[in-house]
Amino acid sequence: MENSKAWVSRRVSSITISAIKEMAMRSAKIPGTASLAWGLPSFRTPEPIRRAVAQRLETDLDIGKYALPDGLPELRQAVTRAHLAATGIEADADRNVMITAGNMQGLNALFHVIIDAGDEIILTDPGFASHFQQIRLCGGEPIHWKLDEPQGWRLDLDALPGLITDRTKAIVLVSPSNPTGKIFAEAALRRVGQIAQERDLLILLDDPYCHFTYENGDRYFNLSSVAELTDRVVYLFTFSKAHAMSGWRVGYMIVPEHLKQEVLKVHDATIICSPRISQVAGLAALTEESLHLREFEEILARRRALICQRLDSVPHVFEYVKPEGAYYVFPKIVAEHDNSFEFSIRLLEEVGVAVTPGSAFGPTGEHRVRMAYCVPEETIERAFDLIDTFFGR
Repeated sequence: MENSKAWVSRRVSSITISAIKEMAMRSAKIPGTASLAWGLPSFRTPEPIRRAVAQRLETDLDIGKYALPDGLPELRQAVTRAHLAATGIEADADRNVMITAGNMQGLNALFHVIIDAGDEIILTDPGFASHFQQIRLCGGEPIHWKLDEPQGWRLDLDALPGLITDRTKAIVLVSPSNPTGKIFAEAALRRVGQIAQERDLLILLDDPYCHFTYENGDRYFNLSSVAELTDRVVYLFTFSKAHAMSGWRVGYMIVPEHLKQEVLKVHDATIICSPRISQVAGLAALTEESLHLREFEEILARRRALICQRLDSVPHVFEYVKPEGAYYVFPKIVAEHDNSFEFSIRLLEEVGVAVTPGSAFGPTGEHRVRMAYCVPEETIERAFDLIDTFFGR
């Protein structure tokens, strides 16, 4: 045991488990906790998807076997049809499509492909906590691109060129954003594309939340729909959120042809393939009737209204900007506190409410917390009843 530290690489020992999962694990040990910490949708995988998988379990003799490393051919073809319908861009199932074990695994493979020690990846700040970890794990350096908070978390385009160096490889974008719920404007995204062209950078689009835009649907813009950017944009979609399939671990990426073989090397060496049964579920999600998409969004819209209403009732504890999409709100802590981690631990241990400390999402997240409203309404109500009682009115 005295040699245990010597066995661990510096890259691994220098990072920690994400605060999202840490708070989820801490709260799981405290009975009765009202948890708003994890972005785990409460919905059951829709019946048409479950039914299609059940049928294949009985009829497909290969259901328990490996798939090809880049995924089932029929799923890759379905992905090209879905991408064409969403963006107007034709992808080739063999040259451009990779089936992944969700966007986390897809991005992990991409970071392994593009990062040499010391290379830099630009991410919004606040941004998704696990992106920072993955970049560091690959030996890279996450560069924080501070969002313009006074303007509702918009992209600060004036600041971007100054962050780019000769070590910069890519810009990562999530819109609607995690943790702010911001939908970045089309004009701003197109300008990011222009800057990427001028400076010869990749753009990695992590897109879990495109189906959750509420009354702002006409503001959502997919940068992978810009034809002149197809050789430098990687688009990643996961079935986890929109199709309530977080445990199935399946997604896809549309990748420039010159990168696919490189991604395949990492994919094959680390996971071989996304689980075949999960790919069957993904195929059903793309080909069966998707009535659940509107239902999920309507339920989440009600939950968003509820959590905003409850936040309005505790202005002495939190200030917030109403999220435009996704299913998170990122309020500022105005109650007395030292830092967001200390506040989150106190909220868990003394109040019985789990949130994620905002510092996990970058320096700009300090003195904030992330709350996920993808949980049942009664969980939101219970969380704020406890907050009301603890902090007073």
